[in-house]
Amino acid sequence: MVKSYNVAIMGATGAVGQQMKEQLEKRNFPVKNIVFLASSRSAGQEITFKGKTYTVQEAVPESFENVDIALFSAGGSISEKFAPEAVKRGAVVIDNTSAFRMDKEVPLVVPEVNKEDIRLHKGIIANPNCSTIQMVCALQPLKEQYGLSKIVVSTYQAVSGAGVNAINELKSQSADFDNAQNAEASVLPVKSADRHYPIAFNAIPQIDQFTDNGYTYEEMKMINETKKIMHDDTLSVAATCVRLPVVTGHSESVYVELEGVPTVAEVKQSIANAPGVELMDDPSNQVYPMPLMAAGKDEVFVGRIRQDLDNPQGFHLWVVSDNLVKGAALNSVQIAEALVEEQIV
Repeated sequence: MVKSYNVAIMGATGAVGQQMKEQLEKRNFPVKNIVFLASSRSAGQEITFKGKTYTVQEAVPESFENVDIALFSAGGSISEKFAPEAVKRGAVVIDNTSAFRMDKEVPLVVPEVNKEDIRLHKGIIANPNCSTIQMVCALQPLKEQYGLSKIVVSTYQAVSGAGVNAINELKSQSADFDNAQNAEASVLPVKSADRHYPIAFNAIPQIDQFTDNGYTYEEMKMINETKKIMHDDTLSVAATCVRLPVVTGHSESVYVELEGVPTVAEVKQSIANAPGVELMDDPSNQVYPMPLMAAGKDEVFVGRIRQDLDNPQGFHLWVVSDNLVKGAALNSVQIAEALVEEQIV
């Protein structure tokens, strides 16, 4: 008899929380009972799961009684408040915020890359930044076969990564091209910033606030998380993160320097064989990944693979994935599946 589990989704009414629910359904995760949790503002809404209607409950510490696995996506402060309460009551928390990612006691996991790290958990497992997830999925096969020494990434990120208000602002601004430059803006680049810029017909080279070193927090997340996931503090990583007027799907231009010197064909074959990754690389027929075609898909798509013209150990890749699916909800559910497969929960 297949064992089933009591599951909670924290932040159930948000975009990622809804995707978590859909992934649990789609992948037929062995759910015995499920509880949908949110703030008092969202409590009372109804959610349908596997044909049954559930009422969203306001989250309190007691909500996690008898919960085996809790999927969190409700903001860092909420995770900091409620994740320890869930762990105290026996749940394993899979957290989709940045609250615990760089905590030395908390494994940061992408199952295709470092699934074995789930065994190190002490109640909480962190889900990485969406941009980090798709990049390490694409690069892990190259690391395994040839070794990695340097990564330089520029991201082109969808507004859905900034929430529903950013999506709505893009839609409203896009309706008036002639006045786009003076369009009303109150969300991007960061809600808490002193200045805001329109995203329609624009590119904003700031995601999150700037740190003292000139990089944004989003860029530092990618740098530090990549080293942690790949277990390599000596790896050279640099990132520039840009917001584009795209609703769903992050794109990345990635330059890597390998320790070996494979051919382009060998690099393509390594990536084509990687779990969760789909090679889409036929430039003669204009076949390459784009956010529109990646939206709603599980895979990380890779194309435009070419050798650097000056460094035979350098390669350029174009990486695209749905930031709400593999970049958030799917990766969280895959961690839950790994806990079940390894009989850790």
